[in-house]
Amino acid sequence: MTELATMDFHPRPQAGDAKPWAFPAPKRGALDNGLTVLRCHRPGQQVVAVEVLLDAPLDAEPAGLDGVATIMARAFSEGTDKHSAEDFAAELERAGATLDAHADHPGVRLSLEVPASRLAKGLGLIADALRAPAFADSEVERLVNNRLDEIPHELANPSRRAAKELSKELFPADSRMSRPRQGTEETVAAIDSAAVRAFYEKHVRPATATAVVVGDLTGIDLDALLADTLGAWTGSAAEPRPVPPVTADDTGRVVIVDRPGAVQTQLLIGRIGPDRHDRVWPAQVLGTYCLGGTLTSRLDRVLREEKGYTYGVRAFGQVLRSAPDGTGAAMLAISGSVDTPNTGPALEDLWTVLRTLAAEGLTDAERDVAVQNLVGVAPLKYETAAAVASTLADQVEQHLPDDYQATLYRQLAATGTVEATAAAVSAFPVDRLVTVLVGDAAQIKAPVEALGIGEVTVVSAE
Repeated sequence: MTELATMDFHPRPQAGDAKPWAFPAPKRGALDNGLTVLRCHRPGQQVVAVEVLLDAPLDAEPAGLDGVATIMARAFSEGTDKHSAEDFAAELERAGATLDAHADHPGVRLSLEVPASRLAKGLGLIADALRAPAFADSEVERLVNNRLDEIPHELANPSRRAAKELSKELFPADSRMSRPRQGTEETVAAIDSAAVRAFYEKHVRPATATAVVVGDLTGIDLDALLADTLGAWTGSAAEPRPVPPVTADDTGRVVIVDRPGAVQTQLLIGRIGPDRHDRVWPAQVLGTYCLGGTLTSRLDRVLREEKGYTYGVRAFGQVLRSAPDGTGAAMLAISGSVDTPNTGPALEDLWTVLRTLAAEGLTDAERDVAVQNLVGVAPLKYETAAAVASTLADQVEQHLPDDYQATLYRQLAATGTVEATAAAVSAFPVDRLVTVLVGDAAQIKAPVEALGIGEVTVVSAE
């Protein structure tokens, strides 16, 4: 008889003890030029992330020059007093660094990622970009032309077109929030290097700026590096700038952006609500996530799994501008796309979900899954220095305390089902939602009117 071979198995690895986790707390300081600095040492993160926030919001753009903040942001990496645009790009590449910039309602933000071993070089480049940007006529002209080329593509994108229409509907015509963040063809075409430099000189200075530095700072004399780089940036102090309150009209109504022949309808349903300074925010985050934050949420369960109308529908809250005095606001919205013939039925079922939520509430199981997804996976979400730096920059931009994110996770974990339900119902009242549909008006107008969710208006997609 053949003897069977035997195998020796190694002991099965056992899970270690769970370690408590909290969002990292930064150390706050300032340079001699008035620049505020937040630093956060993250051992093992050899790619350092730097975020620089500039107090140059969109509502500060001159009349008729919407988009000048975006062009300025893009032009920061197009040459300085030391480097041409090509040389600047080459220096970034030699340092293994990336530099991005964008403008939004709260201000302009520059984002640098660089290996810790090249941090001095990276900080020097971003400091030069802020201290003495070239804003060469030819480079600004090229950026303007690039932006003009982008606009038709954005208008052809149903989700971008829906967002543009919702902003136009919600906010007063004289509010900057009613107009595209990056400008229109008319306003962008009017931008030149003189306009960009004038905006820079009026709004960009270290005294009103903040730098966030996150990564493994072992062996790095960050104070000395900052003093030699961003510390060399000079500028005058600034007078406090009045910030207009956010106002909106969320009277229930429907706007159809007509796209004849469209096989799908892009939907965007929204209104404005409280920002992160409001004590309802944690419950609102949790309730909104239960409603439409993931594939297992209630909207997806009905519209995707049960009815097959869509590949996915999402509900979310996005801060537009945050302020401690109550003048800030967040966009609360539901977005997705459905096939054209089922536009009416999909909207009817969506409203049924909202009415059922108000009548019956969320379940404890839905609440528990949402907490696990939002809080339980947070350590994975913040594995990189860039993720931590971005969130810290958000806190600065929204005038929140440095421990806000850590506190928010504790609040989410402590929020009950009843509180989450009340916040979600308050966020999406069935009679106070502005609905934008980008689709074939000839096919969807009559079914949508029959729903009685508000007056229906059709506008051209142009």
